[in-house]
Formats: sequence, C-alpha cells, structure tokens
Amino acid sequence: MKNLFSGLKVNIAFLFLTIGNISLAQTRIQKIDKLLDSLILQQKFNGNVLIAEKGEIIYNRSFGLANETTKEKLTQKSIFELASCSKQFTAMGIIILKEKGKLNLDDKISKYIPELSNYKGISIKNLLHHTGGLPDYMPLMDKVWDKTKIATNKDIIDFFSKYNPKALFEPNTKHEYSNTGYALLATIIEKVSGQTYAEFMKEQVFKPLKMKNSFVYNRRLSPKKIKNYALGYLFIKSQNKYVLPDDYEKTKMVYWLDGVVGDGTVNSNVIDLLKWDRSLYTSKLVSAESLKEVFANGLLNDGSSGKHGFGWRMLDTKEFGRIAKHSGGWPGYMTYIERNMDNDKTIIILQNHYNVTMPADEIRNILYNIEKK
Repeated sequence: MKNLFSGLKVNIAFLFLTIGNISLAQTRIQKIDKLLDSLILQQKFNGNVLIAEKGEIIYNRSFGLANETTKEKLTQKSIFELASCSKQFTAMGIIILKEKGKLNLDDKISKYIPELSNYKGISIKNLLHHTGGLPDYMPLMDKVWDKTKIATNKDIIDFFSKYNPKALFEPNTKHEYSNTGYALLATIIEKVSGQTYAEFMKEQVFKPLKMKNSFVYNRRLSPKKIKNYALGYLFIKSQNKYVLPDDYEKTKMVYWLDGVVGDGTVNSNVIDLLKWDRSLYTSKLVSAESLKEVFANGLLNDGSSGKHGFGWRMLDTKEFGRIAKHSGGWPGYMTYIERNMDNDKTIIILQNHYNVTMPADEIRNILYNIEKK
C-alpha cells in the first residue's frame, strides 16, 4: 500500500508539472499574439512569424497581405525576398567549396578576381568576416551608374577596377559590414564552381535540404510568375497608400541593383528557413568542424574579436547564451533569423512592408519569460 501511494504522489507531481509547463507555453503564445496584434493595429507589422524550440514549432502565424492589389493574404507558404539574410547562404556556399578542396579561406581574392589586384592582402576569410576594408558599392555606383540599366556582379568588379575607390582600412585591422564583400564572394562561387550563383545554391544547399520554396531571384532582371510570392511594399504617408518600391523615386535602386547576387536576392519562406536552421545542427551540408568556424567570431590582427562569423552576427549573452542572428532590409522587405544555439530556440520573422517594426527582442524576452519595463 505504501508503494502504491508513493507512486500516486509521483504521478500527481508529474501531472501538475506537465500542466504547469503547458500553461507556461500557452501564456507565452498569448503574449506573443498580444504583441503582434498590437503592432498590426498600429500598422507596424505585416508578415510571418515562426518560432521553434528544439526544432518543434511552437508559434507559426501570418499577419496581413501578400498583395495589396489582389488582397491575397499571407500564409506560411508565402515567399519573401530575404535581403541581407541571404549572406548566410553565400557563406555556406564558400564553405562547401572549401570542403570540396576547390578553394582555401586564406586565398587572396585577386586569385579569383584579378581585376581587383590593386586591393592587396584581402582574403576570402576577410570578406566572410567583414574585415576586408572595401567600401560599399551602392553609394559609390549611385553617383555614376546609368539607372536605366540593371547592374550585375561583373559591373561591380568593373566599377572597382576602373575607379579604384580607396579602401577604408587595411585588411583585418577593423570590422565594417560589407555588402561589397558578399557580392564578391558570390562571384568567387561562380568562378570556382562553373555555375551561376543561383544554380549552385539550388544544387548544393536548397535541394539537399528539401527547401522547395527557396531560390535566388532577380525579379526585375528575370521576372517570372511565382506562386505564393509576397510582394514588398512601402507606405507613403503623403499618398496614404502602399506602393511598390519600383514606383517611388527614392527607392528606384531596387531596379538598377536587381542583378547583384550574394549580398541579397535569396528568397524563401518560414518553413524552409526552419529546415535551414535544423540542418545547421547536423553535417548534412558541411562537417561539424566547419560549422564551428562558421559560428566563430573572426579575430583582428590585434587579437580583438570581430562581430561576425561567416554570414552571421554572433553574440554571447548572459540571459540567452550564444546567439547567431542576422537581419535584412531592402525596400519592401524586412527579415530576421535568430538561432539561440545554447538553448536551441529559433526565431524567424519575414515582413513584406518596409517601414515597420522588427519585434525580435520583445519576442525573445517573452520566450525566456523576461519582463522588460
């Protein structure tokens, strides 16, 4: 009889613990709903949110429209342009080629892009870590480029070769975020693999991971009809309406920069991005040793730590542990991917309105039951 009551006490304790955990999970979901519903009412959010813990989806909700003209609603299948969240895929492409013995991370970029031989000492690793010192191509080309033409990666290289803009600093002495570096990495992928960047990503990343709704897409250069595509919009206060960035003078760069790949132009949805996240806990694409390098902060010449791994912003925090994250912003889109690596929590936020709020910090605090004033 004593053993019977003892077992009953254990079962009751387990039951209360389970109920408590379920209640806590429901409370977190309710708080996230309340946060996002509030932002929707303020017209500060329009997009998809997926949250997973240990790979299990605990939150997956769509808010708003994929198309302002047809009024098509967003769903979990909706595909968004990822903007700078594309950089993590470019970095992975380089690591895949390294593991195949096609290149070394310490190779100088002039080995693959001899047109840039004037820029001495810049390695592939420098480009990955944002420590190469090359100035951003966008504002520089904006001054001279014929805006009736769509620029490509080759045009960026030709521009740097012709105008030879001064480097911002000596390689690996400073850290400065560089779109130029990741565009050049895409070119290196193409030269080494013999494929286009889009073909390489499809065959080496998206297909192996069964990311069937992920692809590289230059919408103005090579337009095509894509099911479930979320068009990106701007809200123009003076007109009191949403417009495509192509139709607004200040954001016409979406047209003339549409041919550039590597620093952007990967498109995906929340379901595929969770597959991507899960693969990074495995050796499906590259070895565990290579993944350690992907998620390690680069070191500068003076021994200080940089801010980035390969395509990821790396943070060590007391409250949340080791975090790998990246955001993306391009007229029409705001995107965000975060991997809490010590606790295996994943936050994916994809928005197709540009002038909105990115509530990543608030969602993370809710996940960890942290109250912020």
